[in-house]
Amino acid sequence: MNRIYINETIEHSGTKVKICGWVNSRRDHGKIIFIDLRDRSGLLQIVFIPKNKEVYKLAEELRPEWVIEVEGVVNKRPEGMINPKLITGKIEVLAEKLEILNRSEALPFEITGDIEPNEEKRLEYRYLDLRREKMKDNIIFRHQAVKLIRNYLDEKGFLEIETPILTKSTPEGARDFLVPSRLHHGQFYALPQAPQQLKQLLMISGFEKYFQIARCFRDEDLRGDRQPEFTQLDLEMSFPTQKEILNLIEELIIKIVKLSNKKLTFEPFEVLTYEEVMKKYKTDKPDLRKNKNDPDEFCFLWIIDWPLFEWNKDEKRWDPMHHVFTAPQEKDLKLLDKDPSKVKSWQHDLVCNGHEIGGGSIRIHDPKIQKRIFELVGLTEKQIQEKFGHLLKAFKYGTPPHGGIALGIDRLIMILRNEPSIREVMAFPKTGDGRDLMMEAPSEVDAKQLKELGIKIGK
Repeated sequence: MNRIYINETIEHSGTKVKICGWVNSRRDHGKIIFIDLRDRSGLLQIVFIPKNKEVYKLAEELRPEWVIEVEGVVNKRPEGMINPKLITGKIEVLAEKLEILNRSEALPFEITGDIEPNEEKRLEYRYLDLRREKMKDNIIFRHQAVKLIRNYLDEKGFLEIETPILTKSTPEGARDFLVPSRLHHGQFYALPQAPQQLKQLLMISGFEKYFQIARCFRDEDLRGDRQPEFTQLDLEMSFPTQKEILNLIEELIIKIVKLSNKKLTFEPFEVLTYEEVMKKYKTDKPDLRKNKNDPDEFCFLWIIDWPLFEWNKDEKRWDPMHHVFTAPQEKDLKLLDKDPSKVKSWQHDLVCNGHEIGGGSIRIHDPKIQKRIFELVGLTEKQIQEKFGHLLKAFKYGTPPHGGIALGIDRLIMILRNEPSIREVMAFPKTGDGRDLMMEAPSEVDAKQLKELGIKIGK
């Protein structure tokens, strides 16, 4: 007999089934033992009666979180015992066979109650924390949202293409995580902060519509909506207008919000310039909800017409407002040499309820303009060639106009699930100071490994 999931038992009334899972709870009423059995799909009541002596005796041993296999007949519950809160609340299984697959020690915290366990304990025993109903539902919704994204973009003609995790260190904002090379002593790979240059190179390759559910890494100070490694929807198109990119993403976001059964305040989304939003709200991440405590109302806002540069007083140079690949608006090209502060860019950011959800732009595709931007942010000719020579070389071979966006999947799911931190929507996150309490990482490594890499640890 093949095993079925618990929520499938409602289709098998009157028939014999095999189900497996964890003992969620146990109740003894007179001589009858009731077990709530749990698997990923839900809860089901299992009934053990003394008539089946061997199975009943084994059932007397059962404790919460033991893993068991049960065979029995699916019956309708008596009228007074129906549980309307469960999908399986109208049925139960009368056990005929029982096998204890594994026992469990007492858990370090309660997983079935309403009390939130201590976060450090939760992260140390994350595999137990993920058994909690709320965490399971968060991970399932995340899967559904990512599946929706993939299907939507596939229908729109996008190709999902993977880019390397081991890549080159380039100055793109935050610190890189560096990976030493064993075969090339003194040289390092970097884990990607984003696949920015690679997706632009894919446009030069002629793929025209690319996306990736991309893992990204940034060695930066952490907050509730940040992690050292995170996931983003990375997307790029050839020959687009900014409006086409905004419309594409807006349609996708509306679908994801509807999947979450939430409501949108603005549909279509409001669009404001950077100047308008700063003047009106004094922040580039405004929360437009009338009731800020409503984490079920969602106000999405596009912000466009950003300055291309901001002045770095300490370094006495122009810094890109976003990154060095963002295209200046054509009408302002003449200002690059005269007054960079007045140059507007083709940047577009998406904000929701006070959080930045994503950002993107039309990119530079002219190698002369790209090199001029590198110079304006203070890079020397040598630095330009060392860091970006490969990109400028590629730009010489018929680069199409292109643009795109990256959306923070963790942050979007966090908001839609009304969670205070992205740790609540990631299966295995790090702590606020970047530690993995479950795997005990980061950790020291063997001296032999360090020697092979040509690395010495300083005091």
